[in-house]
Amino acid sequence: QAEFVESGGGWAQPGASLRISCASTENIVTLGQVAWYRQAPGTGRDTVAVLRTTGSTYYAPFVEGRFTISKDAAKNAVHLQMNNLQPDDTAVYFCNKFPPRERYWGQGIQVTVSS
Repeated sequence: QAEFVESGGGWAQPGASLRISCASTENIVTLGQVAWYRQAPGTGRDTVAVLRTTGSTYYAPFVEGRFTISKDAAKNAVHLQMNNLQPDDTAVYFCNKFPPRERYWGQGIQVTVSS
């Protein structure tokens, strides 16, 4: 049973913005570090952004300056604000703990960027 449920994806034109979210069935604070990952067709799963328990963040170079990870403790949710989307951002996005744990993988959410 998935512990994270992703939502909010869809289609966007290059340069547009989307926000995706994932809801946790556990207290987001006790989960520790959380992260967003993505997997494009025919590729492995990459780490996109990490939110540490200190509040500091890590972003992969290919999204640095465009994406922002945040959490809403009251809603046990983690968000990823994606700005200036590019076709290379097309992928299925997942959230999970960091490092990821197998039992927390959800179905992911599709984000497609095209003109």
